Amino acid sequence: MTLFPATGTPQRQTGVGIDFWTVLARIGQMVGGDRVSLPVEETTHVPITPLGPNTGRYRSRAVRAVVRPRTADDVRGIVELFADSGIAASLHAYGTGANWGLGSREPARDGAVVLDLSGLDRIRDIDVAQGWAVLEPGVTQARLATLLEGTERMVNLTASSAHTSVVGNALDRGVGLRHQRVEDLMGLEVVLPDGESVRVGWWPEPDRPTPVYAHGLGPSLVQLFVQSDLGVVTAATVRLLPRPEALRVVRLNFTPDRTEAATAAVRRWVAQGLTSGVVKIYNEAAARAYGSPPGRCLVHVCVDGTPEAVQALTGVVTAEATRSGLFTEVSDSDATDPDTPHHDIAVQVERAYAGDPDPTDTLFETKTGHSAGTLDKEGGILLFLPLVPFTGPALARVGELLEQVLAETGIRCGATLNALNADVVDCVVTMRFAREDEHATANAHRALNRLYTLFTAEGFIPYRLDVEHTGWAGRLTAGTGERALAQRLKDLLDPQQVIAPGRYA
Repeated sequence: MTLFPATGTPQRQTGVGIDFWTVLARIGQMVGGDRVSLPVEETTHVPITPLGPNTGRYRSRAVRAVVRPRTADDVRGIVELFADSGIAASLHAYGTGANWGLGSREPARDGAVVLDLSGLDRIRDIDVAQGWAVLEPGVTQARLATLLEGTERMVNLTASSAHTSVVGNALDRGVGLRHQRVEDLMGLEVVLPDGESVRVGWWPEPDRPTPVYAHGLGPSLVQLFVQSDLGVVTAATVRLLPRPEALRVVRLNFTPDRTEAATAAVRRWVAQGLTSGVVKIYNEAAARAYGSPPGRCLVHVCVDGTPEAVQALTGVVTAEATRSGLFTEVSDSDATDPDTPHHDIAVQVERAYAGDPDPTDTLFETKTGHSAGTLDKEGGILLFLPLVPFTGPALARVGELLEQVLAETGIRCGATLNALNADVVDCVVTMRFAREDEHATANAHRALNRLYTLFTAEGFIPYRLDVEHTGWAGRLTAGTGERALAQRLKDLLDPQQVIAPGRYA
């Protein structure tokens, strides 16, 4: 329910202390009473979260309120109110809340006041020539890409829905089709736990144009607020990439028994600079969404540049792939030949690499079985995201571990291997389940627990965590002193714990 009725008179909620209520009432006056929501109670007196369901079917956290500010000044005022009040409540912020498979909008812990920043949706400034845009957390990749249509610049898209947050995904180290999105963060506007708003990294100066460079002088502070509970990010300067003159995606299939040799061949192409962007390797389960036949893994190799360079490099990759004898199918014409069986999907894949998302989310819905608007309510998806060495034996071992999880839990995992460079692969492991089936849901969560145990034992460490495995942040860095240093920074900047501890705290 909303905090205020139409008359604007506060309604007292049972169980909410007067100090907390006073703060919420003042926030309601600041942002509007219809933009502050509280949990509702069923006839059983069990609070229903205003966050709604999540596609991972993680436990719904007890949320004290949800606030939907419209501006960065609103956020600053809200944080300042909580800081000055001294009440025992912490703020958890999200952009569009599409953190599917990892908890969606859920905070890591109970008792948070949630800041829904989707209303901060302005593209404040953009310079195509210099290659930057200043975005608020509610700006989606589809909106930014549409603005860049026909220009010399493009956005580093992800393979997720077109309607997800650019800034939110980058702050959680999401992977785009060109590289990890955190590399595109040039500067951040952050509200600190005391309500002060600061800018770190590169920020546009109208009277003095400077080269776009994130690090500046002295300690580089942009990364301090990535996967961080040290402040609330209200805007970011995001790098826009040069748009290639030409682009092609080579499609390769191979059988699982050839994983070690096939992936070693692909790594060589990446190491020698024959590829562009993120090479993607899909296991059998993940490859089906892209039209691969049963029993086949799939590789997408992007090549871009000038038309002459694309033609030459495509010829080299296809010739080497054919000559190796490792691949059952080698094609560089799926997107250009309408008679190929994979034509429609191939066109969408190439468009995404070129920074042009599909606003209808056709491929996203094929992969997930649901639209972006219904996924949390109707879908069942869990994610596990480890980093794996880009070697044939390591990637073959990934397949073995997934087979072990299948044998133990009955959950067949999809796996997409994103080659970040010639040495590191981001492995996106997906578990789909029928959310209405309690047994299937329990098995999927059991599979997730086993993945954490099995993969970390091999040294394959996750780079993003879900809301149920926050304790692994300390376990995976034990003895290095890193967690202790992070806690000292937290205690220094946020002694009252105004910002809620996150998945990495």
